[in-house]
Parts: sequence; C-alpha cells; structure tokens
Amino acid sequence: MNSTLIEQLGDELYGALTACQVLDPLSSRHPDITIEDAYAIQQRLIARRLGAGERVVGKKIGVTSQAVMNMLGVFQPDFGILLDGMVYNEGQPIEARTLIQPKAEGEIAFVLKKDLMGPGVTAADVMAATEGVMACFEIVDSRIRDWKIQIQDTVADNASCGVFVLGDRLVDPRDVDLATCGMVLEKNGEIVATGAGAAALGHPANAVAWLANTLGRLGMGLKAGEVVLSGSLGIMVPVQAGDSLRVTIGGIGGCSVRFI
Repeated sequence: MNSTLIEQLGDELYGALTACQVLDPLSSRHPDITIEDAYAIQQRLIARRLGAGERVVGKKIGVTSQAVMNMLGVFQPDFGILLDGMVYNEGQPIEARTLIQPKAEGEIAFVLKKDLMGPGVTAADVMAATEGVMACFEIVDSRIRDWKIQIQDTVADNASCGVFVLGDRLVDPRDVDLATCGMVLEKNGEIVATGAGAAALGHPANAVAWLANTLGRLGMGLKAGEVVLSGSLGIMVPVQAGDSLRVTIGGIGGCSVRFI
C-alpha cells in the first residue's frame, strides 16, 4: 500500500473510534492488504490519538489463546498500543455508550521494571524484567462491523483495543506458577469463562517475550514502567450496560468492572 492509502485508512479508523461507529472490513475492501500494511495503518491511528493528547502506557498482545483464535478465526498473535485514555481504575464504572461492540477478557498484566528489547528475549528475561503481575480485564472492541475480521483488520484497528482495568494487587511473578494459575471469570454472578495461564502461548511470559522480539524487529522496545497485557486466558465475553464482571486468578488476585 502507498503511504496516502495507509494514512487514509488510519484516519478512517480514528474517525470510527471517536464517533463510535463501525467500518466495513479493510480486508474486504483491499484484498491485497498485508500485515505490514496493517501495522503501518495502526501506527497512523496511534499517531492521531497521540496528537489528540494521549500518551503511551504499554502494549497488549492479542490472539494468544486457542479459545480466542477459534472465536475470531485468526490464528496468530498480534499486538497493539495501550494509551492512558484506555485506563480505568478497579471498580470505576465504564459507560457502555463509549464503546461499540465490547467483549471482556480476563488476563494477566505485567508491570515492567526494566526495558526489554528484542531480538533474543526469553521468558526468563521477561520474568527478571517484571516488577509484578496483576489480574486485569481487557475490554476489547472492534471498529470493524460485526467483528468480521481477518488478522489484517484487527492489527490495523490497534489489535481491537478498547479499554482495560487493572486489579488492585501487584504480585511478584516468582511467587506464582504463571502457567498453571487458574482463571475464573464471572458475569452478573455466574461463571462464564475459565482458563489458565498456559492459555497465553503456553506461559504468559512466553507471550511477553514474543512481543519483545516482534517489536525488536520493528526497531521498537518495551520500556520500564510500561504495562503489558499478556493475552486472554479464556473466551471473550460480550458485555453491555448493566453487566458486572469479576475475574479471579489463582495466586494473583482479582479485578472487577461494571458497565453503565
């Protein structure tokens, strides 16, 4: 794709985001779009958000669990950029009208104390660079109509980022078996999803290492102080106004969110 079309599509996605509207899939309108094109479009979308006053606070890894791969029909991980405008505090209500077609994912968030720059980053490097882990909700959202996405669509749309909520407890990752810790996600008091840390590429630190190495090939890195959402541990759960959710992850803690 030429730079003019990349900017145009990034601007379209930014307009859809700010207007809470959907677009037809980019992949159906431009069948020759590549993943490299999609990340360039994502960069344009992020540049528009930064230009509007937001700032980068971390990264997210998407499509790491088989459950989400099967739901979306997308079978490789991707990443997106987390901005301060996406952050909600534990217990802070989220206005459903600010999102388009949201779904909740229970995840493990990593808070970094050291920079990580690929290539060659291992899971052990990730653990050594991590200040702590937290239970979190990622509320994914898509600007693509009816979630009819291919990998190029979700990448261009900043990996379908919506907003995220961090739990109120930071735990040393060396005190928890991150592969076997169990996740339970409740919606309005009923268990609707379960999973374990191994759902995220076998171990959440593997997912963060994948991210650091993928970013490294693009000349980018992870920075000390950043938050990294390591990927869903179960299915995505649709949400709407009136819903209350809680995720609990063994050995790490919980996180709650409600929609109004």
